[in-house]
Amino acid sequence: MAARIDEIAPDVYRISLFSAEAGMQFNHFLILDEEPLLYHAGYKAAFPVVMEAVGKLINPSSLRWVGFSHFESDECGALNEWLAVAPQAKAVTGIVGAMVNVNDFALRPAHILQDKEILDIGKKKLRYLRTPHVPHGWDAGLFFEETDKTLFTSDLFHQNGDVEALTSSSLSDRCSELLQEMQQSPFSDYIPYSPHVDKILRELADYAPSVLAVMHGSSYSGDGRNAIHELAGVWKEVLG
Repeated sequence: MAARIDEIAPDVYRISLFSAEAGMQFNHFLILDEEPLLYHAGYKAAFPVVMEAVGKLINPSSLRWVGFSHFESDECGALNEWLAVAPQAKAVTGIVGAMVNVNDFALRPAHILQDKEILDIGKKKLRYLRTPHVPHGWDAGLFFEETDKTLFTSDLFHQNGDVEALTSSSLSDRCSELLQEMQQSPFSDYIPYSPHVDKILRELADYAPSVLAVMHGSSYSGDGRNAIHELAGVWKEVLG
């Protein structure tokens, strides 16, 4: 498995691994700044490949932050491996993620952010947004980079296939197809749809992102507000 590296926004690099077995990409995002941040630590088994890719952009030991949406193997399975190679690094998460999972699992305590609090890593400012159960897990949260308006969406725009790194085309058809397939599988509860989901998606749309950094599938460049509203419609149609 080889990693593909693409810059999807200024100093934001998408490091993508395609799993033929799973039929999907697993994407990690390295933000280069005074205090570099990796969003998605990735699977422990994939750590050597991802670290090699990170090493093409920075010295991995200079990493300062490791972020993710929720406690899941593809999001933070290799967290301790990153903390071991980067002695100054810390996980960064919300209070639920830290207290319920990370502070027991990780080599050192996480840096805890309150809802809407900003993590300043240099030129870029990352606002932490609590999104419980969106996409999944009560510890879920997303980062919105305010300088260049990039929203790190985790699984929100999940698409299967070995697709392009960045697109300006609507993702709604791809997302709808994936969710309909999942409804006929053991993974039908992948997105725990509930009445509060629409409210969270509306709040995310209000930030009007210009780039959506997507965990599985193509990232998106364009009218992020409209893209999130389209996703809300897809979720309501397929899951509601």
